[in-house]
Amino acid sequence: MLDTSPAHRPLPDAVGVGYKSQHFSDLLHAPGPVRWLEIHAENYMGDGGRPLAQLRRLAETFAISVHGVGLSIGGETPLDPDHLARLKHLITWANPASFSEHLAWSTHGAEFMNDLLPLPYTNATLARVAAHVSQVQDTLGRQMLLENPSSYLAFAESTWSETDFLAELAQRTGCGLLLDVNNVFISATNLGYSPQSYIDAYPLAAVGEIHVGGHDEDQDDHGAPLLIDSHGCEAADPVWDLLDYALVKTGPRPVLIEWDNDVPDWATLRLEAQRGADALVHLAAR
Repeated sequence: MLDTSPAHRPLPDAVGVGYKSQHFSDLLHAPGPVRWLEIHAENYMGDGGRPLAQLRRLAETFAISVHGVGLSIGGETPLDPDHLARLKHLITWANPASFSEHLAWSTHGAEFMNDLLPLPYTNATLARVAAHVSQVQDTLGRQMLLENPSSYLAFAESTWSETDFLAELAQRTGCGLLLDVNNVFISATNLGYSPQSYIDAYPLAAVGEIHVGGHDEDQDDHGAPLLIDSHGCEAADPVWDLLDYALVKTGPRPVLIEWDNDVPDWATLRLEAQRGADALVHLAAR
């Protein structure tokens, strides 16, 4: 790691984007409405090099949020101590405004699957995830945010609703929540419920960030709509509408634009960020 840590800035109630290295110069010289950046933890666990040097430079201007994708919080096996140690090293050095992970699992034994897989919402799962969240928070010495997943199926053995499960996790562990409205829209469409009703039932007081992203449209074997969380295109209009609906209930929150695949040029991403900034302006004008 570099000897000098980045500057620490609190996360503002403004729009941010997921940082991609091809946008480094544009962000420094023409950031538009962007006031904070998200990085994926696993891309910054090396010792030194250009990624950390760029991060330190960006942190002079932008608040930084670290988003993990590899802890496998919902996995049945213990958290990987080596991965957790590398994460602690990064968080100690970067001192970000926020750290978040997913309510999902991605490991089985020694195997790591390049996907975020769903969980049955049972008492046993709740106890395991709560223990893992507490372990992460104790190790890092800070609160983490937990993100609601995008779902393509429901488990017959679930005895908790997803919103109640997340509320109980926040209550037991003191963690915060990351509300991904694209994931809400995907899950609601795939499983046949109202996304607004999900937001109504969500523990909104615990929300520390809101994410917006794009999805792909497909069909299942019966011809019903099937949405895939792709982060590879603009957010759909109904997702923006759901952001507006959520913001009315939460009040201003940091809003992130996620675009991780088929990453566009800065002009295109900046327009998407402007739409997020406009949502916060319209909220303030209500």
